[in-house]
Amino acid sequence: MLPYVYRVTKYDPADRDERGCYTGPEDCVSDHGEVEAAYLRAIEAFAVDSGIDRLAVREPHVSSLVHFGAEPPMEAHGLDALFPSGPSGRAGFHDGAEVPLGTALELVRVMLRDGGAWCLLEAEGAFAVHVGWDQYLYIGSAFPCEEAQARARALGLFPERMDASPYDGETDRETDGDEVQRPGDDEFWARLRYAVVSCQAGLLEERPVGGVSRFHRLTRETLDAVRAGLAPRARLAVWPDLSSDIDAVLGAFPVDGLIEGVWQDEDGRIHSAVVDEEEFPELAARISRAGAAALLPTYADERAPLFTAVLPDADGVVRARWRTDPTPGDRNWAFLKTRGLQRGQVVTGTVTHIADFCVTFVDIGGFTAMINIPELSWLPISHPSEVVSVGQEITAEILDVDMVRERVSLSLKALAEDPRRE
Repeated sequence: MLPYVYRVTKYDPADRDERGCYTGPEDCVSDHGEVEAAYLRAIEAFAVDSGIDRLAVREPHVSSLVHFGAEPPMEAHGLDALFPSGPSGRAGFHDGAEVPLGTALELVRVMLRDGGAWCLLEAEGAFAVHVGWDQYLYIGSAFPCEEAQARARALGLFPERMDASPYDGETDRETDGDEVQRPGDDEFWARLRYAVVSCQAGLLEERPVGGVSRFHRLTRETLDAVRAGLAPRARLAVWPDLSSDIDAVLGAFPVDGLIEGVWQDEDGRIHSAVVDEEEFPELAARISRAGAAALLPTYADERAPLFTAVLPDADGVVRARWRTDPTPGDRNWAFLKTRGLQRGQVVTGTVTHIADFCVTFVDIGGFTAMINIPELSWLPISHPSEVVSVGQEITAEILDVDMVRERVSLSLKALAEDPRRE
């Protein structure tokens, strides 16, 4: 957090009631004129005082709706002139993108006008600009910026010292800080390739910017091309493949609520739409003409992809502050990654299930390991129940840790003497 933080507004502090709420005549939307220009010149003054000429975009969001609810959205989210690649941010508007001060000021203008785009603008450890609701600016600096404060007052604005910006640490984290975030690194792509080849997965959801989702259908031949085309620091979610049984997909429509439909048209392009019950007929009509489709849940407590990740920077470090909501698959990965399990290690666990195909499953502290029947005993047996039972606590040796398949193989036999030697 920066040592000097100022709330800069057009609202006179004298026009506040006993609860601190503004009661004066100023409108809470941009005037698209002198006051808006004063905000931008004040930010520029603080940046000059701080020695800053470039800022990084952090946690960008876009919306096709009104972002703050006060003004209609600008055409194409107000970003076309700044980032010609469009609102999805593949080339420009993405987390970590560095922009010159002039572009940063234009981004502030978009936010002041509720133009359907929002982000934090920061120079790490030195400077920050956060645009809040109702024309409130929060400017942080490593320096007191006394000349900039005077400049803001001369422009008719009111800078007030704050302990912190309300947006410090206000990120799109969907889990608490104890969760280990899975990076979209080589290990992730090896796991994804295995899932695709074994027909467990076939759809990758890319969220490059808050409010934007793009879907990619995966095959072993397209994996590398999809990876190369992803936006920096995007969040990734892996789903089962689309279904070619269109009748079954149409039959899975709920009675009401929100759903996300994903479908592939006859030209091979992937489309998606989030709709409610009023738009179900239109979505169903589109899916009925598709070659393959799927319905995905949209509610947080129902939305569970196979596994997720966040793309790291080129040096392998995940610097995006947003996180993905951890799935059981992510927790399995985190267990293996943080516990440091190795071959030959002895572990204790509880037998949870004996499958019909004679594999014994053991909970070793939150992860389900497995024992194949030959590893249960030196003696010939026809079923695991001759050696172990559900609920029994056992001690076994780790035979293998497979990070690609996310499997741990155990052996009871390895801890017992070979009776043939006796």
